[in-house]
Amino acid sequence: MKKIGVLLFDLDPANEAGKELQQLIEANRNDSFHLKYRMIDEREMPKAPRHLTSTLRGFSPDLAFMVFGATSRPMLAELFAVFRACKVALPILAVVNTGDPRAVKEVLYHGANDFLIPPFRPMNVLPRVWRWVEEARQEDASIHLLKENLGLKQFVGDSPAFLNEIRKIPAFARCDACVLIGGETGTGKEICARAIHCLSPRVSNPFVAVNCGAIPTELVENELFGHAPGAFTSAISSARGLIREADGGTLFLDEVDSLPLSAQVKLLRFLQEREFRPLGSHKTFKANLRIIAAANVDLEAATRAGRFRQDLYYRLNVVSISLPPLRLRQGDVPLLARYFVMKFTTRVGKPSKVITPAAMQKLVLYHWPGNVRELENVVERSVVLSENASIEGDKIVLPQSAAATGHDSFQALKAIAVAEFEHKYIGQLLATYEGNITKSALEAGKDRRSLQRLIRKHHPSMPGKPLSP
Repeated sequence: MKKIGVLLFDLDPANEAGKELQQLIEANRNDSFHLKYRMIDEREMPKAPRHLTSTLRGFSPDLAFMVFGATSRPMLAELFAVFRACKVALPILAVVNTGDPRAVKEVLYHGANDFLIPPFRPMNVLPRVWRWVEEARQEDASIHLLKENLGLKQFVGDSPAFLNEIRKIPAFARCDACVLIGGETGTGKEICARAIHCLSPRVSNPFVAVNCGAIPTELVENELFGHAPGAFTSAISSARGLIREADGGTLFLDEVDSLPLSAQVKLLRFLQEREFRPLGSHKTFKANLRIIAAANVDLEAATRAGRFRQDLYYRLNVVSISLPPLRLRQGDVPLLARYFVMKFTTRVGKPSKVITPAAMQKLVLYHWPGNVRELENVVERSVVLSENASIEGDKIVLPQSAAATGHDSFQALKAIAVAEFEHKYIGQLLATYEGNITKSALEAGKDRRSLQRLIRKHHPSMPGKPLSP
């Protein structure tokens, strides 16, 4: 069996925790572990991210221990960013030389999967190593199956925000619970729904997709539940409806927020009882299917506004996936662009093309309001327009508003990312502490005045709870 590569990166040389952990692993490895120990002394500490980068490039670990001390804790964000920059996805176990819960929360917030506090015992350390490595390997195998064996190669990207979501798909597929997929238009919600269906035990049965927003309001119930003969003037024969069409398989309801309230009531009853009655029929039918729903709006906010039933929201949102917009996974743009070039050159029978650096720069700096779907359309257009072996910058046709300098585009992207993080974080924080600003500020490590400025800036909504001092 392949040895487990373990990196022990010691950023607290003043204490003995790193050396103690090294000795424990060495004494219990039984030829199962390949350990690389790297200690950073006080003089090298400012260059710790650079040392971590070089270590990861020279050694491909399956798991990493990061030993943090007082001098290295301020560098947490920078150190964890190294793993993302090096495109290394592996379990990270943080060693914290203090029982202070704030220190533990800090390392988990920045990306650690687990934590250890000295003193160490083999029964506490070694099972964690095996568990995390085994889970990581199972995830990798599942993603490979998802992307290769099933032919769903549209899952292109290696950004953490993207991978963290698609890694949920194999586990969600194994259960039969309702899934709610969130994300802006063009982020790939239907691809995710099809992947869940294809990995599920229902794969041999139908996958039926419907865009609820494309059905006229007065026809929604008829489309979903069908009708009996004579249900209305033109109903000469019966219609099965989409629920019966998907019986045994999966029904994907895209833009589920577009359902009128009357249809929401009937859908809720079906989810509760697994039975329904077609329009104009006195007979009740049963159906065994899975519902996957998707929305490009905040459904929770829609429930607070009274546009979507809260009980239906909870029924649909048993497990959820939130696909990040392309502007928050900008590093995936080159991978996606090359994938689409290959796809479209093959489709039109043209020789393979390469994207020049100038053309790639235009793609990377654009903010992509239409997300992956917009990028796909732009690349397809560039393949059609380009007669040479390379796609030049002038063949990348973007909206006129996208003509910004690289510096301005970077600043704009950064501002968007920061604003989205602040809005989400402040909303969750206030919800956790039921609108109590003092407790929320203490948790966030900010003074009340700073937090109030952020609240006024982002106007986070609090369902049924006023803000309190």
